[in-house]
Amino acid sequence: MKRRIEIGILYSRSGSYQLVSDACRLGAMRAIAEINADRAQSIELVPVERDPQSNADRYATFCEDIFRTSSARHVVGCITSWSRKETIPVLEKAGGMLWYACPYEGFEANEHVVYMHACPNQHLVPLMAHVAPRFGANGFLLGSNYIWGWEMNRVARDLIADAGGKVLGERYLRIGETDVSRLIHEIRVTRPDFILNNLIGTSSYAFLAAYRELGREDAAFEPDACPVISCNLTEAELSAIGETGKGHLSAGPYFASRPAAFASSFEASAYASVEVMADVLSGNPDAGPAEFSKAFAERRFATRLGSIAIDPNTQHATLPVIIGRIADGFFEVVSREEEVAPDPYLSRYDPAKTFGRPRLRVVS
Repeated sequence: MKRRIEIGILYSRSGSYQLVSDACRLGAMRAIAEINADRAQSIELVPVERDPQSNADRYATFCEDIFRTSSARHVVGCITSWSRKETIPVLEKAGGMLWYACPYEGFEANEHVVYMHACPNQHLVPLMAHVAPRFGANGFLLGSNYIWGWEMNRVARDLIADAGGKVLGERYLRIGETDVSRLIHEIRVTRPDFILNNLIGTSSYAFLAAYRELGREDAAFEPDACPVISCNLTEAELSAIGETGKGHLSAGPYFASRPAAFASSFEASAYASVEVMADVLSGNPDAGPAEFSKAFAERRFATRLGSIAIDPNTQHATLPVIIGRIADGFFEVVSREEEVAPDPYLSRYDPAKTFGRPRLRVVS
């Protein structure tokens, strides 16, 4: 008889970034269903769901509620870095673990979080290395007004300087804001070589639509002249942006092929999160952070995405790095690098290797 193990599912079912959240939830629930249907499995996973409704103040409360009202000690969930950071004190107090299936800005490692999507050396650094020599290094930086936008643009400022470029503008919108007229005006005036888009959800959709109109008015802002580049845009949101995204670039560990195992990297990473979790729990149903860290140090994990290694020191996954260009309803692969080890603090980043030029240092 299978041992029943409750696990938390903490994804919003509404709000400005609902499409991403739905993709992650789909991946997690699909993995749970397939593991439970496998007669060779010794465990049955029982989801305990909470819906924060995209309210950042509810994530910690609902995470605490999962731990208080069930036997769950593992939670698959959170989309924004804001919500992830809100849950960490709860995880630490309860001895629980969060399985985080979204790209993020790096500069974090916590024994209670497993980072199953890309960090900066697996998305922003290679994307900048691709764009700067082809389009130029002068960038305009956009972001939603929270941790992801702030930190991604902070790293981008350094990368642009290392590439010999300048930041021609840096602007933020509150999450859900769709009035992008001032952004478009400043981009028109400053004429950057590319735009780094760290907006999320409906803000991003509104900007891409407005930028498409700018490109129709001025060919200097067509995608083949001045692309919008992203580290969080996947197939999950193509239905919302339609033709407005065509020709622009994004980086991630997975883009759907035809036929596709998963619809996006969000779905794929959430699925793989449950697979890795179940792999360890099937041998030790009571495993917590210490036991998972030991497992990460000892072996790789077979998943539907392939063989995955997780760094036991930072609990970040080794992943492919793929740059994709939006085509007609899918991403065409521009470049691909397999097995890129995580470097969340960019401690191994080398500007000379990345951009072919050493970082200039001021000597006082």
